[in-house]
Amino acid sequence: MASIHKRQNSPFWWGAFTLPSGKRAFRSTKCLKRGDALKVCIAWESAAQSRSTDAQIRRVFSDLHRAIHGRAMELASVASYAEQWLKRKTGETAKATLAAYTRASQDFIRFIGDRAHSDIASITPAEIAACRDSWAATGAPKTVNNKLKAIRVMFQNAWRDGIIVENPAAKVPTLKETEKTTRRLFTVAELKKILGAAKGEWQGVILAGLYTGQRLGDIVRLRWNQVDLVEKQISLTTSKTGRRQIIPIAEPLLAWLNDHAGDEATGPVFSKLHGMLERGGSSPLSQDFHDILVTAGMATEREINRDKTGPGRRARRPRGELTFHSLRHTATSWLKAAGVSEAVARDIIGHDSAEVSRHYTHASESDKAAAVARLPKVS
Repeated sequence: MASIHKRQNSPFWWGAFTLPSGKRAFRSTKCLKRGDALKVCIAWESAAQSRSTDAQIRRVFSDLHRAIHGRAMELASVASYAEQWLKRKTGETAKATLAAYTRASQDFIRFIGDRAHSDIASITPAEIAACRDSWAATGAPKTVNNKLKAIRVMFQNAWRDGIIVENPAAKVPTLKETEKTTRRLFTVAELKKILGAAKGEWQGVILAGLYTGQRLGDIVRLRWNQVDLVEKQISLTTSKTGRRQIIPIAEPLLAWLNDHAGDEATGPVFSKLHGMLERGGSSPLSQDFHDILVTAGMATEREINRDKTGPGRRARRPRGELTFHSLRHTATSWLKAAGVSEAVARDIIGHDSAEVSRHYTHASESDKAAAVARLPKVS
């Protein structure tokens, strides 16, 4: 029998009703008035006991919503709601987070196919779990879990908007992250080999990665108006954390920048690679760097299956112990080995830390410049 109850810390009435299996379900009616809540709960039990179809259930609740609130219940397809959600997130999240949300929602919509035009309330946990499993066939557990968490956020927003009665993605567990690859640092000799194997803009990008410790995407997005060759400083805002960085330019990087500075005051420093990033994201750049490692004799060539059967290009790739991110680890290690304080090193690299916030409010530009000057020269 349907019944309603008050729950601690919730302003809404909660309904209890019996499922066809005999199990009791308990969920919020989202109603503040007792009478309205009881109507919702009775409708829940009636729909459950009659084993109504999804369309019939939505029609019942739409009529009930109109009777209680005086307006039709808002319905939205998965595709239309995802578009609306991403527009809202544009002003609420960092660019990198928005990009991750966009990729995850697009991949989810691509997976469910025609179901993307169905009511978002009809999506089941089983469908989301199947999507998760398809991602797991080509991606690392951490990547899959990040995508799943983004889908959870989207459905959670739909629940808050009153479009769905529960979050189906919340019922889908994340994958166990068992794969751990130990990344090591580059040696000076290896870095010289890499620079010898790199051509054109890649030499500058590698030097920037090593002597600023910044991520590949942030380096490739760098523009000339962010580079002060007189003061020997680079100013940027990291895409991942939104942190504002002022980084002294080490001599090897400064020499490369001076050699390649042109008349374009605001254009990309690495125009060709910037174009690659804009067209295809970071994956082609990561593959390019891997190819440089192969040329330098520090990685094996990745096999690409061009057959019509098998995993193909989207097959999950094993992660090597040396990647572009290893330059960031190398820079951090070099700074600490040179006796630079942890606070100054963190301020250069851009690592956020509660300890730094408490004990070191700001590292002076002169301290950072002196720290960078201590780093080994690789060119």
